[in-house]
Amino acid sequence: MNPSTVALVTGANKGIGFEIARQLGEQNIEVLLGARDPERGNAAALQLRNEGLNVDFFHLDLEDPATIHSAAERIQSAYGRLDILVNNAGILNDRGLLPSELTEAALRQNFEINFFGPWLLTSALLPLLKASEHPRIVNQSSILASLTSIGKMDGWITPGYTAAKTALNAMTVLFAKELKHGKVNSAHPGYVETDMTGPDAPLTPAQGAATAVWLATLEADGPTGGFFNEKKPLAW
Repeated sequence: MNPSTVALVTGANKGIGFEIARQLGEQNIEVLLGARDPERGNAAALQLRNEGLNVDFFHLDLEDPATIHSAAERIQSAYGRLDILVNNAGILNDRGLLPSELTEAALRQNFEINFFGPWLLTSALLPLLKASEHPRIVNQSSILASLTSIGKMDGWITPGYTAAKTALNAMTVLFAKELKHGKVNSAHPGYVETDMTGPDAPLTPAQGAATAVWLATLEADGPTGGFFNEKKPLAW
């Protein structure tokens, strides 16, 4: 990627998203750091700028379409295109619940943030991505969304999260068909220590960011419409 490459990363004020923003910035990519909390987002962007990276804060709340459209207009005005979109923002609010124990409100929130938000954002930004010579979209998914793996992971029952991330994987394939000159893929970051998973996970956020960063900077002969972890395809 050249120094004029522009990337938007959602949910980037902390955890894996922050590390994705950092690692992209270290490749001389201009990073638009998306976060729903302006105070935390600006603080995260300032921290990365103090490290010498080219980072700017963008207010993005995936439950508020107005922030999505405002971000799209701002990117259009400033750049006229978008080269990389990393849909990283997500929520997990139902760990350990059986499907019958999940409330409708929790299920809907999972879909609003983990599926509808990325779908609305990607749709709004697609004209800008199409204006890029080498567009890349990365959807942060999870092994918990793999139909092959769900039945083997009894310790991780997350019915709403699993359903929403499975839908996100389907969206990945469909946008890959639409964005024919680009690369659209899903990433599983691994079991990473974050606010979402807790302190017992074996991977750091920096390690968890690696797959998304690789997919965001794929070469022209790289894969599209796939699901990956550590540069290896995963079963859907």
